[in-house]
Amino acid sequence: MRWLALVITLLCTPAWAEVRDAGNHFFQPKLGDLQGDLAAAKQEGKQGILLMFEMDDCPFCHRMKQTVLSQSEVQDYFRGHFIVYAMDTKGDTPMVDFKGKDTTEKAFALEQRARATPTFVFYDLEGNAITRYTGPTQTPAEFLLLGRYVVEGHHKSGPFSVFKRQAGAR
Repeated sequence: MRWLALVITLLCTPAWAEVRDAGNHFFQPKLGDLQGDLAAAKQEGKQGILLMFEMDDCPFCHRMKQTVLSQSEVQDYFRGHFIVYAMDTKGDTPMVDFKGKDTTEKAFALEQRARATPTFVFYDLEGNAITRYTGPTQTPAEFLLLGRYVVEGHHKSGPFSVFKRQAGAR
């Protein structure tokens, strides 16, 4: 199974892209305080926080990490604009939500309606969910387009599917 993921990664990776571990280069280490992270995002000039709600046994999450989130261009773009965390939908790890309430990753995921994985939720600098994307993207380019959709404010004027069609992506 691992060799299949490697083959898919190699086939889907442009020759110019550098592949790096998503755990070390896409996601940032969590401190468990989303309210404090909002303050850090503001101070660092970020546009918000991106959470990937995932499960350990989710094949689509694994594929996203191996073929999309492992691409240096994706990692650099998203970390340049957002603080990025993985959130375990079955996790009992204690945390503080955007409003300062003590909770767990699992309870927070339920509250955020992250019932399928992966679910990517973009939050603005006030902790409001502004864009949700459920499921894996097909390519790194599509995930980058999703990032542009949020960063450039297109989420305010219509759904991602319309933006993607207008951008000529599949």
